[in-house]
Amino acid sequence: MGLFIDRDLFEEEDFSRFGQRLTHSLAALEHVIAQPNFGEGPCSIGAELELSIINKQGQAYPINRTLLNCSHDDHLQLELDRFNLEYNLSPVSLAGRPFSHLRTQLTNAIQSLAHCAAELGGRIVPIGILPTLCAEELDSSIMSDLPRYRALSAGLRRLRDGPFRIHINGPEPLTVTCSDVTLEGATTSFQIHLRVNPQEFAHCYNAAQLVTPIVLALSANSPIFLQHHLWEETRVALFKQAIDSRKTQEGDWQAPARVSFGHGWVRRGAYELFAAAVGLYPPLLPVLSPEDPMECIRQGRLPQLEELRLHQGTVWSWNRAIYDASADGHLRIELRALPSGPTPIDMAANAAFLIGLTLGMRENIDKMLHQFPFEYAHRNFYRAAECGMAAMFVWPNNTSYGLRQISVYDLAKELLPIAEHGLEDCGVEREEIHNMLKVIRDRLEARINGARWQIQRVVRYEQQGHDRSTALTRMLEDYLHHSQTDMPISQWAQHPE
Repeated sequence: MGLFIDRDLFEEEDFSRFGQRLTHSLAALEHVIAQPNFGEGPCSIGAELELSIINKQGQAYPINRTLLNCSHDDHLQLELDRFNLEYNLSPVSLAGRPFSHLRTQLTNAIQSLAHCAAELGGRIVPIGILPTLCAEELDSSIMSDLPRYRALSAGLRRLRDGPFRIHINGPEPLTVTCSDVTLEGATTSFQIHLRVNPQEFAHCYNAAQLVTPIVLALSANSPIFLQHHLWEETRVALFKQAIDSRKTQEGDWQAPARVSFGHGWVRRGAYELFAAAVGLYPPLLPVLSPEDPMECIRQGRLPQLEELRLHQGTVWSWNRAIYDASADGHLRIELRALPSGPTPIDMAANAAFLIGLTLGMRENIDKMLHQFPFEYAHRNFYRAAECGMAAMFVWPNNTSYGLRQISVYDLAKELLPIAEHGLEDCGVEREEIHNMLKVIRDRLEARINGARWQIQRVVRYEQQGHDRSTALTRMLEDYLHHSQTDMPISQWAQHPE
């Protein structure tokens, strides 16, 4: 998110000065991106993994700072709630065996943290939403004690006219209110970063928007929140509502949410996404750096654009543009929609499928978008989150004009060769492609993802006479046991032994 935050109280003048700096930063960004050879280089990938901490009874265990101090790992940082941590993986070249490298990093990180947590009476769980959470574990006291999070909370509450209201439909609809942003901390994700050359940004970003719903549906792993069976990827709905800064408005329109799937196809490049973030959303964290971005340009230096990066970090698009001044400067697409878990091999395969589809679809993306209005991509995304592997998508016809309706199951099988081509074209080894996409094929064959596995297991325990709380605790124990084997979800036992 850019600048280090060391305060949580601001004056109106701070917001005014910050807004002016954002305007200057946009001008600097436009200049930088237009420079010949800026950001050019081979594709690479990185990732961030968010994890939950539980105690021996399977409940949220708020020891993230103690665990951070115990681990002595620079890749680790605190998350919003005190029972969450984030691990930042080292970037790797997309050529060769990148997803095996990601899998190894994920495995080592989880095992190392699990060892530290065990010494404190805790355990580590990679899962989209911790199913045993109760409302009392998500009040204001659960927030990590960092100025950044206090400032974020204050900034969002400054823009609102009341508590944060959550309403999610599904088999067991849920309505709940909270005075703070701590409900957002219940969501944990596996975020993938893809470095792209600036001239290819629009094609890659639009392709990512088009295919994200497919991978999200197959990867869903968040079906339960506060003991309610909701969406297959409830995390999407919960995250959007838990940090919604919008006031109730009169009339027939509403301001855009800070968490969104976007507002249309990108026409030229990354700049328009940054400009939209500045133009549509008021600042939350008005912290200024000493850098004058335009003076940097005049001196022939690459600006850090820390204010712009900080502001962009408070606009949570599911696929987000990233500017980074390191390594002579570059652009990335942050693919934020996928949940944490169930296992390192599942997450590595999800990354391979998503990146393969993105790169494979970019070649013909303009032709596809002529017959595919953005509203259908938006629709597909929320259908994927709600229905998971049962989702029905709208998709362009292959052999004629117009659109068709197709199941995510059939569409994923149809597009697997495109994912293979996209990965081959970037130098990923054929054995690597086969191994990773086989995980996806096996998941399709078994028609199972993490969300379905969780619900099936809870239902079976309830059929055995257990109440919901006990069924959830038993399911979580089974989930943790299977996730430690690193067998993909398609090979997990479907029913309790």
